[in-house]
Amino acid sequence: MRKEIKALFPELSEIRDEKLREKVVDVWEDSMTTGGWTPAELKKIPFTLLAGDIEMMFIEHVRSCARMCLAVEKVLNEIWGDRVPIKHDFLIAGALLADVGKPIEYIKKGGKIVKGQRGDHLRHPFSGVGMCWKHGLPDEVMHIVATHSKEGDHVQRTIESLIFHHADFIDFDIACAIGRKK
Repeated sequence: MRKEIKALFPELSEIRDEKLREKVVDVWEDSMTTGGWTPAELKKIPFTLLAGDIEMMFIEHVRSCARMCLAVEKVLNEIWGDRVPIKHDFLIAGALLADVGKPIEYIKKGGKIVKGQRGDHLRHPFSGVGMCWKHGLPDEVMHIVATHSKEGDHVQRTIESLIFHHADFIDFDIACAIGRKK
């Protein structure tokens, strides 16, 4: 399954620290196993269940956000240089793991993908942090996972979390706009 996970997320190659990169794969493998998903099934999960029937898929969203984070990092480095210190590996690992709890939050039911009982009790930022903790991810990466959504609105986000949070909501807001038009 590891090879398939690496194929799903080519942005893993942007993580320079090999041990961190492998831990990111470990977390995805555990999340998929826990949730009962194969890599092929993961490709069929909608990005969000909150925008209606749209043609934006979960894996595309994860990749889109990771790539937006890379683009924002590049612009900030070009303009601000060291005055805006960005921990590159933590940013990309966090971007790739922010939604790792969704395979635990969602279930397959009657040919549809819906929020399951676990999702009713714990949204994906919480289950995602649990998975990351289990595999020894750095606190800075878990912070991105924990604070990327509304759950982070009452804490001080790191620079990396701020970048990811806005990338995530670009996709989410666009998905909702597309869903409204249908």
